[in-house]
Amino acid sequence: MNSSDNSILVSEVGPRDGLQSVKATMPTADKMRWITALYDAGLREIEVASFVPAKLLPQMADAAEVVRHALTLPGLTVMALVPNRRGAEAALAAGVHKLTVPVSASAAHSLANVRKTREEMVEEVRAISDLRRAMAPHVRLEAGISTAFGCTLQGKVPEDEVIRLAAQCIEAGADESGLSDTVGYANPAQVRRLFRRLRAEIGGHAGAAHMHNTRGLGLANCLAAYEEGVRTFDASLGGLGGCPYAPGASGNVVTEDLVFMFEAMGVSTGVDLEKLMAARLPLMAGLPGEPVYGMTPEAGLPKGFVQGNMNV
Repeated sequence: MNSSDNSILVSEVGPRDGLQSVKATMPTADKMRWITALYDAGLREIEVASFVPAKLLPQMADAAEVVRHALTLPGLTVMALVPNRRGAEAALAAGVHKLTVPVSASAAHSLANVRKTREEMVEEVRAISDLRRAMAPHVRLEAGISTAFGCTLQGKVPEDEVIRLAAQCIEAGADESGLSDTVGYANPAQVRRLFRRLRAEIGGHAGAAHMHNTRGLGLANCLAAYEEGVRTFDASLGGLGGCPYAPGASGNVVTEDLVFMFEAMGVSTGVDLEKLMAARLPLMAGLPGEPVYGMTPEAGLPKGFVQGNMNV
């Protein structure tokens, strides 16, 4: 987190979180066109792939090739998800700038998602941190605390356990730890409380907000996180994605709606809304028939709306 009130970073997760959640596999060439369109719209951090066995997620079989393409885009932070040391080794070899490791606060979800206990995942973070220190010390490492606000498998997730887990990940070597509402259970009061506690516990290591719109509270929860000082937000173009190992985990926050909300508030995202909405075309071309969401693209921008102007 940083304390600037007039800008945020939107981290686009569609090419990873979005694509891992659909049955169809987007052709590599379409992925590259989509990532380029996102970049052209002004997005400067994109989670482009997940380094996992192709037999588990065939959508990610071309991860290294996609990373190589993304690395040709100047000024783009190329991020990849890695569930273990082996995945981190492949991602580092491909040249990513940032690794993100999913560490579930829910004991049940951790076993379902990565087949490891929470304690084992903290040790995985430690092993990945040691690896990147040896291979590529400039690469950033984030431990995203998933199911931080509740879990469809377990139900309630104690807040003390969420905060303790985040602190353990930082102690294990992660540069930052953010909170993810994997199944759309969060509400704004809960978001404020947990991010306030997170910042009190780990200070400047507190990371991004990853919200889902499963129950219609995605933007409200992002605004609540912003009010608590969060300045990095994960979002997915067209709301694509969710977690295939968490029942009912649908509806990432729509990048287009998130950008519009902040720009309308006078908070700069660095993203051109018109170009962002145009980036839906390569997404839909690569996944014909897949539903895409977003109120802003459907309604269009308000009459007289000028980006960078606080008066809508």
